[in-house]
Amino acid sequence: MKEGNPLDDDAADQRTCLICGDRATGLHYGIISCEGCKGFFKRSICNKRVYRCSRDKNCEMSRKQRNRCQYCRLLKCLQMGMNRKAIREDGMPGGRNKSIGPVQITEEEIERIMTGQEFKEDAPEHTWGNNGDSDHSSPSNGASEGNQPSPASTLSSNRSVEMNGYTAALRDQYINTSMSTHYQLLPHLFSYAAQSGLLTPQPRSLYPQSHPLVLQLMAAEDLSPLSTPMLIEDGYKVTQVELFALLCRLADELLFRQISWIKKLPFFCELSIEDYTCLLSSTWQELILLSCLTIYSAQIFGDLADVTAKYTPSDDELQGFSEDGMEVMERLIYLFRKFHQLKISNEEYACMKAINFLNQDIRGLSNVSQLEQLNKRYWYVCQDYTEYKYPHQPKRFPEIMMCLPEIRCIAGKLVNVPLEQLPLLFKAVLHSCKSSLTSCRTGSSPCVTVSSGN
Repeated sequence: MKEGNPLDDDAADQRTCLICGDRATGLHYGIISCEGCKGFFKRSICNKRVYRCSRDKNCEMSRKQRNRCQYCRLLKCLQMGMNRKAIREDGMPGGRNKSIGPVQITEEEIERIMTGQEFKEDAPEHTWGNNGDSDHSSPSNGASEGNQPSPASTLSSNRSVEMNGYTAALRDQYINTSMSTHYQLLPHLFSYAAQSGLLTPQPRSLYPQSHPLVLQLMAAEDLSPLSTPMLIEDGYKVTQVELFALLCRLADELLFRQISWIKKLPFFCELSIEDYTCLLSSTWQELILLSCLTIYSAQIFGDLADVTAKYTPSDDELQGFSEDGMEVMERLIYLFRKFHQLKISNEEYACMKAINFLNQDIRGLSNVSQLEQLNKRYWYVCQDYTEYKYPHQPKRFPEIMMCLPEIRCIAGKLVNVPLEQLPLLFKAVLHSCKSSLTSCRTGSSPCVTVSSGN
């Protein structure tokens, strides 16, 4: 997108900081933010600051309240995806590795930063409180012995205990209950919706540049139902081999659709085939997950769930289920519920897919600057469309964007799950999610008996 385009410049007044809701000045360290939060984040990381919250680590973040608690402000910066690795080590202006879109880091990494463990080797002796920070936080932001563990640290500490009995947890997952108790703590990743001081915007018109770009992305999508047969005869018992073969066939069709999608993209001629190959090889699992959770959810969580219900795993399969498989299962269930709550539109899905695909941080790319501009283009288009279409949901856009790093995290962990555990993994996930699915798009497929043949 050329400089001077209203989507890049004139729209600045319409964008709000994802941390405090103040007027955003652009993309800073990976997310849309104001100059104040940009500077605060840089100072906190460069000076290895460690803060304390005297309340419940859930302080309000607004333009007027943001300076009252540095701990919660930095925590929200990290949760929203600010990339600390994009800050220059010499402290000079200008990032060294600009990233468009939030960066996923684990709960453990956030905890290490917030407690100062990451800076422990060379941290200054007096790190609590203001230390001369220009944001002038109030004295109430001091240390408190009564602070409770954050949801992130609680989730981390509970996991080791929970995994000692993962077989029982897995049985409960698809037999008795729909969600592991400790995993309900994960919504802290999206808790900014309750903290933000953003005001509900007034309805406005869609920017003229956004409409054709959204239409072009939609034209590249294949929204027709999947053709892979996912219905079986009554009374048929599906084996592990048969279910695995069906999952492979389904993955083949989904991957083929992603390849066809690339060739129809409006910016297809702007990048080299080598870069497209590199992008696809690095993001295909993420693209498939995103499509299964949105446009194909009716078939995946309907027809495929019916097939997996006919599969009964053995005790050996249950006992051999890995910790990686458990974590992927739980994350998928939570993300499904988040998507179902948001009810992502086809237009938002198309934008999310383009943003996730145009990841300039992937190694081996030759035209990183062009990718960065394309990513920024569709980032702003998605924000413009979402704020126009849902004017009374001011937190919708950041909520949608925060789903992308979670998808990348799941895709990264999915490769560590042994292949023979995939049928059990999908059975557990689909069983739990199907009960939550009350309305979705309809799909159809022929009724056949699942075969283990290729």
